Parts: sequence; structure tokens; C-alpha cells
Amino acid sequence: MALLSTIRDLHRRKARERRGLALAEGVRLVEEMLAAGVACKGAVVGPTLEATPRGAALLQSLEDAGVTVEHLSDEQLDDVAATEQPQGVVAVYAPRSWTLDAMVPAPKRPVVVLDGVQDPGNVGTIARTALAFGAAGIVALPGTVDLTNPKVVRAAMGALFLMPHLHADDVATFAWLKQHHVAPWATTMDGEPLAAAPAGSIALLLGNEGAGLRPELLAHAERRVAIPIAPEAESLNVAIAAGILLYQVTR
Repeated sequence: MALLSTIRDLHRRKARERRGLALAEGVRLVEEMLAAGVACKGAVVGPTLEATPRGAALLQSLEDAGVTVEHLSDEQLDDVAATEQPQGVVAVYAPRSWTLDAMVPAPKRPVVVLDGVQDPGNVGTIARTALAFGAAGIVALPGTVDLTNPKVVRAAMGALFLMPHLHADDVATFAWLKQHHVAPWATTMDGEPLAAAPAGSIALLLGNEGAGLRPELLAHAERRVAIPIAPEAESLNVAIAAGILLYQVTR
């Protein structure tokens, strides 16, 4: 079955890049995908999906949208899903192709720049939080996990269907920030406490879970900011820190 072969292939980053496709698993995520108008290229479903009214309604929505649907046993579906409980549906979709110019930064609409953030759950949670606080978009610098990774997509809970996001290199990113008068703010342990929203447009630079931001990025920063924490605590999880910072700069 061609669709099954495609789904298996899309668990690999190189295949996602080559095909320009990604995976969405679970009822809510596929519902969000359809609601956002993202192009669905096919779906496999199992008896678990059709056993509930919500699942049956989703199946009808897929069929009404003209999506190719293949019916599998729950065992077959579990075999191709990344999650332990895929809720009876795995869909293939074509992610929107975003550019830096798709982002419209403004005061209280920061750009989120991720430098080597590697945990898919963290990146997906940051995307979900960024959408909730009205961020202009997300830029993933080299070393950051693939934004179409199924675990990232799942943790983002539909945010990546709606918000501009892309992978870019340092040169292109900082040239674009300068051109659009967006001030890069580095998040560091030794930065000044962030107590008020900025007057202009900013980009929040968030670094790797263990190493933080690369020195060359710190050199670009117009300001270093931090979240005050108790001396007994070593650090905050990067997704938690992102949420606190986004609240501070958008409130």
C-alpha cells in the first residue's frame, strides 16, 4: 500500500524534506489540521476511530474533503504510528512553506529564535506557547530539531498549522532582523531581570537545553535578559522559560 509506505518513510527527516510532507497523529491534531485548511494528502484509520461519534465525524470530514482514506486494523495502524495510542488515525499533510517575510513583528509580537534546541517536546511546547501569546513566528537556527518532527507537531497541538515557522541560518536571520528593526534579546543566566514589556519589536533568542546560546549569537544581542530564580535552582526548562518570557514581553 503506497500510503503506508509513505507514512513509514516520513518518520525520517530526510524523507520529510525530500517529499515536502509530514505526519499528524491523533483525533485532535487531525481536526486542527483540517480546520486550518492545511492540505491533507491521505490518512489511514483504524476501527478505534470509527468507534466514537467524534472519530466518526472526523472520518466523514476527511472523506468530505476528498482525502484518500485507507482502513487498517488497529494493529496495523499501531505499527506505523509514532505514538503508543494514535487514536485510530494518522494523516499525511503538506506543511505550508513559510519565509522570514511571512512574520510581522511588532511591539508585543516577538519573534522566537531557537538556537540548537533539540528536544522535540520542548520545541513543540514553545510553538504552542508562542501562538498563545501572539508571537510573530518561530525561526529554528542550525542544530534545532526539525520542525516537522512528529513529536514536535504533536506537542505544538496545532500551532504549527497556523503560525509562521521555518529553518534559517544565522546570516539570513540576523540580516532580516536588522532590516526590520527587530532587536535581538538573548536569554542568559547572567542577564538582567526582565520586568517590563519592550517598547519596540524584539526577537527572543533561546538556546540549547544544556549549552545555552552560542557565543556568536550573544555577540549579536542588543540586550541580555534573565528570569530571576532561587539560588538553589540550577536553571529552568527552556519551554518553561519561553512561556515566562513571552508573557513578560507581551503583557
